[in-house]
Amino acid sequence: MQQMQDHYPTRRASEPQLFPRTEPVARRSWQPGSPLTAEQIAQFDRDGYLVLEDLFSPAELAVLQAETRRLLDSPQGVKDETIITEPGSREIRSIFEIHEQSEPMARLAADERLAGIAGYLLDDEVYVHQSRLNYKPGFKGKEFYWHSDFETWHAEDGMPRMRALSMSVLLAENTSHNGPLMVIPGSHHVFIACVGETPEDHYKASLRKQEYGVPDEDTLTELAHRQGIVAPTGKPGTVIIFDCNTMHGSNGNITPFPRANAFLVYNAVSNSLEAPFAAETPRPEFIAARQPKPITPLAGSLEGVLA
Repeated sequence: MQQMQDHYPTRRASEPQLFPRTEPVARRSWQPGSPLTAEQIAQFDRDGYLVLEDLFSPAELAVLQAETRRLLDSPQGVKDETIITEPGSREIRSIFEIHEQSEPMARLAADERLAGIAGYLLDDEVYVHQSRLNYKPGFKGKEFYWHSDFETWHAEDGMPRMRALSMSVLLAENTSHNGPLMVIPGSHHVFIACVGETPEDHYKASLRKQEYGVPDEDTLTELAHRQGIVAPTGKPGTVIIFDCNTMHGSNGNITPFPRANAFLVYNAVSNSLEAPFAAETPRPEFIAARQPKPITPLAGSLEGVLA
C-alpha cells in the first residue's frame, strides 16, 4: 500500500522542529441540533480541550464504576497483553481495548453523548482507534510525561492527519492533588517534531514510561510560558475532551485517593491508518485499530442496558 504524503515529519531530524497545523480543529461549526453549544465548539477549536459535566446519571456511573472495579480486581478474563503495569511494580497502570473486552465499556464507547459529539466535531463517521482504562493508584501512581498523542499515532501507527480526539470519562474524582490530566491550551495549533529514531517494539516500554516521541524541554518551556498550563478536574461523570495534538501529561499520585478514567479515542473513518510514518512496523491492534468499525451512536440510558 502506497503511503500518503507526510504532512508532519517527526523523529527524523537531529534537532526538534515546529510545524504549523495545516488543518481545522473543530471541523463543523454550530448548527441547530448540535450536541454542543456554539461557545463550547469555539472553546474546543481555540484551546484544544473541553470539559463537560453531569453527562451521566448516578445510576449509570454506579454501573461503570462497578465494571471498573471488576476489571482491576479480577482481570483473569482480560487478555494479558492488554494489561500494562506501573514501572517497577505489578500495579495496573492501564488496560487497553476495553471496548472489546467489556460489554459496559463497549456500550459507553457507542453512547451518543460521546460518539455523537466526536462525530460532530470531526464531521465524519467515527470509530474507536484506541480505548483503555487508566488507573493511578493512591501513593504509587506514576506520572505520564508531556506528549502529543498524535505524534505517536502518526509516527508509530500511521494516522495520517489530525482528525481524531480523545475523551476521558472520569470514574473517580479528579482533584488538583491526585495527578489529574494537565493540558497546555492552544498547543494543538503547532506540531512538535521529536528527535530520536523509534526503537523496535517501542510500545513495550513506552506504555509504562515514554522516552521517545516526547517534546524537548526548551519547546515545552516556551509553550508553557506562552500558553499556560490547565489541570481540568471534576467529579465522577465529568468528561474531558481534547484534540489529538493537544500537549498533555499528568503528575504522579502521592495522595491516598486513586484516580481512574475510561479513555476513548475516536478517529474519523476517512483518517484510517496507513503504514507508520516513523517506525518499521505498526503497533498491535489492541493499541491502534487497523480495521475500522464505524460506530452507530446509541441513545438512551446506560443503566438498563448495562444492569
